[in-house]
Amino acid sequence: MAGPRIHKVADRIKVIVAQMLERRVKDPRLGFVTITDVRMTGDGQQASVFYTVMGDETARAETAAALRSATGLIRSEVGKQLGTRITPSIEFFLDAVPETAKEIEDLLAKVKESDEQVASRSAGAQYAGDPDPYKKKDEDEDEDDAELDD
Repeated sequence: MAGPRIHKVADRIKVIVAQMLERRVKDPRLGFVTITDVRMTGDGQQASVFYTVMGDETARAETAAALRSATGLIRSEVGKQLGTRITPSIEFFLDAVPETAKEIEDLLAKVKESDEQVASRSAGAQYAGDPDPYKKKDEDEDEDDAELDD
């Protein structure tokens, strides 16, 4: 488990990479990119940068290529701004959170539709037996007294 120092360095890397993509990387293939998370190994040697891209599959592929080509520039800037003895190697990964969230939203919509269908089918339904199939204690005593009187 990484310590609090590693988490602070990861947060700093996230800010540096986002600023680099916004200001210094001028690759036309680079789409609308959002850096979502940075995870580092416990020894601080490797940083995994997770990102999302607005657009279709071609925009994602072009952005991935632009990020691969800019990795050296980004890593050198991270090393300068961090000022640590070891500059972590950087690897970019497309974040699957938006696609997963979309799948969950679709499943929730399907379940809601199913619940509405069940509610509409059971709108006029009645119980098969008595509305209250359980006898109450007072009724039991009255029946026992009536049997004794006979």
